[in-house]
Amino acid sequence: MTGIRNFARERLEAGELALGIGLRQARTADTGKIMKTCGFDWLFIDMEHNAMSVNDAVQISIAGQDAGITPVVRVPGFQHFHATRVLDGGAHGIVFPHVDTPETAAELVSNCKYPPLGRRSVVGALPQIDFESMPVGEAAARINAASLIVIMLESPEAIDNVEKMAAVPGVDVLLVGTGDLCMEMGIPGQTDHPKVAEVFERMIAACRENGVYPGLGGVYDPPQMERYIGMGMRFILASNDLALMMAAGRERTRFLRGIALSGD
Repeated sequence: MTGIRNFARERLEAGELALGIGLRQARTADTGKIMKTCGFDWLFIDMEHNAMSVNDAVQISIAGQDAGITPVVRVPGFQHFHATRVLDGGAHGIVFPHVDTPETAAELVSNCKYPPLGRRSVVGALPQIDFESMPVGEAAARINAASLIVIMLESPEAIDNVEKMAAVPGVDVLLVGTGDLCMEMGIPGQTDHPKVAEVFERMIAACRENGVYPGLGGVYDPPQMERYIGMGMRFILASNDLALMMAAGRERTRFLRGIALSGD
């Protein structure tokens, strides 16, 4: 084995967009291959807002790695076991929701990184290295380097701390959860509000200053997405399986209902 490929990280390091797809309904191992064929770079395996089990997340992660798409899991909380269980099972990254302070961000990074970068517990035979036997220090270093740590900013307090959050060692991406942020800012659903653009400008500047990638979540209107990507957003949550399924289903039923029926 020559190394662990994190396809989302490769896109980011090349100065390109890393496009992710949220998984709310999918539970089968072929999901990664399907989304890879659709052109996505990473899976946003969501354990916060649905009934996704650890086992489902792990099976999708292992299959996604082999399909050539990066499995990233959004965990439901800050307890270390939420992240380490799916990392041990095959995830290549963790998304932590609702992080408000740099102290919390630093603790979460530590939970996910092996020493000397953190204090994650060591286990042998990991899927990220194809269960190969290798010196534990080498395996830990490879996995540390390949894993993506994504911190979600979803409150005014988080934005107030954005410069400090971006400076936390080990943070790879700051991802704005625009829906929750708008709710807490008193502008629910207004993802095109001028205050949102101001927040994005501040976050993107902090990311550039610290070598961190700015991420966009909760904005799915194409003109708005184009605008914010033009501002510098790079780690993009493009949609989710439920939204795409419903959009395609509605389009198909509209088409069929619109066909004029001939008489008997």
